[in-house]
Amino acid sequence: MRSFVLTALTGVLSAAKVAADCIADPELNAEFEAIVGGPIPSADSCCQNDVCGIPCPEPVSDPSVSFAIAVGVSIILSFAIGILSYFFVDGEAENYFVAGHSLPLWIVAMTLGAQSIDSNTLLGNVDLSYKYHFYDGACIPIGLGCSLILNGLLLARKINAERALTLPDVLARRYGKIVELLVSGATLCSFLMLLAGNLVGIGVITAYVWNISDTAAIWLAAAIVWGYTVSGGLFSVAYTDVVQGVFGWSGCIIVAYWFIVNAEQSAPPVSIGFPGYVYPDEASCQMYDGVPCTNVDGCCYNAAKWCDANGENCRADNGAYPFGDKPVFSNQMTDPQALTPFPNAIFWNWCTIFILAVGNIGALDFQVRCMAANSPRTAQIGCFLGGLFTFFIGVPFGYLGAITRYYYGPDSVHAEFQADSCSEILGLPTCGAWLPDDKAFIKLLTHEAPPFLGAWGLIGIVAASMSTADGAILAMGTVFSHNVLRQLDAFMPGLITRENLLLAARLATVPFTITSACIAAFYKSSDSAAGATGYLLIVAFDIVLATVVPAIFACFYVNNPSPRAALCSILTGATARIVLEFALPKDGLLLLPFNKPEYYDYGTAASALFPPFFDDNVTNLWDPAVEPCVQEQFKDYTGVDSIAAFVGSVLVFALVQMLENSMGEPLFTLSWLEPYNKDITMEGEEEASKQIDETQKTKQSDSVE
Repeated sequence: MRSFVLTALTGVLSAAKVAADCIADPELNAEFEAIVGGPIPSADSCCQNDVCGIPCPEPVSDPSVSFAIAVGVSIILSFAIGILSYFFVDGEAENYFVAGHSLPLWIVAMTLGAQSIDSNTLLGNVDLSYKYHFYDGACIPIGLGCSLILNGLLLARKINAERALTLPDVLARRYGKIVELLVSGATLCSFLMLLAGNLVGIGVITAYVWNISDTAAIWLAAAIVWGYTVSGGLFSVAYTDVVQGVFGWSGCIIVAYWFIVNAEQSAPPVSIGFPGYVYPDEASCQMYDGVPCTNVDGCCYNAAKWCDANGENCRADNGAYPFGDKPVFSNQMTDPQALTPFPNAIFWNWCTIFILAVGNIGALDFQVRCMAANSPRTAQIGCFLGGLFTFFIGVPFGYLGAITRYYYGPDSVHAEFQADSCSEILGLPTCGAWLPDDKAFIKLLTHEAPPFLGAWGLIGIVAASMSTADGAILAMGTVFSHNVLRQLDAFMPGLITRENLLLAARLATVPFTITSACIAAFYKSSDSAAGATGYLLIVAFDIVLATVVPAIFACFYVNNPSPRAALCSILTGATARIVLEFALPKDGLLLLPFNKPEYYDYGTAASALFPPFFDDNVTNLWDPAVEPCVQEQFKDYTGVDSIAAFVGSVLVFALVQMLENSMGEPLFTLSWLEPYNKDITMEGEEEASKQIDETQKTKQSDSVE
């Protein structure tokens, strides 16, 4: 019914393909060569034309130079604003880290929304909805928006009242230095992935409009964002977020709604087919004035009406949407067979929403903005507004996936298919797998929208990506210098002082930015590049969901939370997540193995005969019972590991906490497992730690009594 395809199959199928041949099976390849009358692909042709009779993909012209100029100017503007904010820092670490706890509501709301609305929410969203369907992309902004709303309801006011510099500071005050270091490590790993995903987003666009390699674009993006972030810290990030938000969000909103209102089709219509095509039902036949078939019992394509007098230059398509497509299938999140005849990643989509909604509670960039707000109420309302911005801007982008499929999908003149692939449920002995275009949405903006709006949309996505990338760089440098390096003072006194803390934070951003750029370059050059933005985002918060989030909630919702409970919880979550990553069956396609006919992978080419929906002699039509399409069932339990690790982490925390409460004493003791207060002045920490320790002992004594 609808045509979408799992692009990860491309690498598998290509690996089996024999060089210079269209079909891996030499006997089947020889059959097609006999039909064509020579080696395939023939000169000036392609495999899908020689094997399946599908016209070769029409190329898309290069974008106008005006797009390159527009994107370049917007990047220069953001860079200049970020550099100028250097003077707001005034050499003070507190100004650099949390903008002096001074940000007003409008900036907090804008910068929270800017961190949420990034290349994952925009480019990754529409990319996934184009390749698969609406909710496959829309679950990203839905999850991120829910996270901000949840944070506003439960944590924002409490986080702001801490007057801390980083999220690990908050946990250090309850659980001590060991937990602080473990949380720092988990959040740093998380943000390496987040930054990498956004560098991919910036790189994809700049590489296309500037006509440079993806790798070069990623490294250039990393250098630009690092340059202005390291100069002004959170002041740079906050004020560039505002500018990026004003110009970027407005462009994204206008482009999204312009396409929704003005696109020629909101989704690919019922296929008109081609000469010899048999319509699947009476409604399709009547829509295109079909005529009785010649060789089979049914209604066929009306060549007399849709072709010229010579039977050529027909109005035709590839027959990919026999029943038409829709922008949204309302039952996609409730029915595993909603996208029949294709599989529906329903379980993974729900997991994505949960991972982002709950896992983002451990997001360094979200929480540092709550800390930087000028009051607890400002932090809370800022979260609510940021969440609403995310819904309002991000969700409509999911609708653009269907529009992109109309212009660059399997029934478009740009369609590309893997010739050496079959699908029994589709009735295709060859060319079963459509190969989506990784840059389809960018081409939509540069070729199908008014140039001004297209450029504005590109600027919006780049600005959104930069606004999250700079926050990730700042967060990693801050946590590493403030929460990791400062612990070395116990072994190397004077290593980190008040005077050099700011310098250490700036220098720490260098290796993290380089590492993220390497990750981004790897994913962009790999077979998983098509979904790199969305995938890296989910991995980022999958990490903290399993390790950090239970301990964060316990800070504020458990009476006298136990450092031992936090330690055991983090270690359990991390261990379970790592073990399950390798223990559970995973084929990389993110489809839980429902026992349904849709949940089977594409096979290699099965026959040289015509598909069953052709008007030809029955002896020339493919019969899967005679020449089977050998397909394996999808098997991927991704998401089970994420949920199980989180649940295990929560249960272990609760178990240890209850045991200690019932015993009236700690299960074990460690020297760095006592609450302490990390003072920004780097003075008086020992005294503050003693006071916290006495308070904790008093609470424990009261609890026992």
